[in-house]
Amino acid sequence: MARYLDPEKIHVSYIIVDGVIGSERTRKMMSGKSENYFIKSDDIAQSVFFLTQQPDSAWTFELDLRPFGEKW
Repeated sequence: MARYLDPEKIHVSYIIVDGVIGSERTRKMMSGKSENYFIKSDDIAQSVFFLTQQPDSAWTFELDLRPFGEKW
């Protein structure tokens, strides 16, 4: 898709959300988890918006989003 749309100057990105999104429902289901276990939906949106602002000379194809509290 990226190769097909590149001539049209359309930036295609692949975003991996590798964590639990902190919705009201998931927080209730996982009430024992700390705040930094969850990914905030507003922060996901801000990261996706960042992709739309990148210059043509240096842009990201793949973006991995993980919560800060994730254990490696």
